[in-house]
Amino acid sequence: MTGSPTFSSTIATPLGPMRAVFDGLALVELAFVDTSTIAPAPVTVPAPLPVQVPTHVAGHLAALRVALEAYFSGRDVSFDVPLAPVGTPFQREVWTALREIPFGATASYAEVARRIGRPRAVRAVGAANARNPIAIFVPCHRVIGADGSLTGYAGGLERKRALLALEARR
Repeated sequence: MTGSPTFSSTIATPLGPMRAVFDGLALVELAFVDTSTIAPAPVTVPAPLPVQVPTHVAGHLAALRVALEAYFSGRDVSFDVPLAPVGTPFQREVWTALREIPFGATASYAEVARRIGRPRAVRAVGAANARNPIAIFVPCHRVIGADGSLTGYAGGLERKRALLALEARR
């Protein structure tokens, strides 16, 4: 993150709530939130004071909500909000390659490794894929095993299966 203040919001989706985090300039995280991991705030703790969200962040959040609604309606989405996933140069290279996998298509870890010019880095690609902080718009769910099997997904294999099925209906 850039050191600027962060702003987060939870967005309801058909596959469960997602947390969106903006660093003031760009989306740095979009992740499924398991409601079982959200602890209710203790009654004795006063609510935080409202934070003034900058206009451009509010605009980015509104665009994100519209894009997610379109995506979950089964449409390929052009998402114009700046993305700034935080990671190593190698991870960012992998995440850029993931964005090139078309809506409704899949690629194996080996294919992604070849696309970035590192055909022997299959496991490293898998590790970078697992650390992707921006679900859906950096489509790590489109990466599958070489044999076509579904492999791990931070949001859970059921969500991965649902996302791929949603895209296949197009």
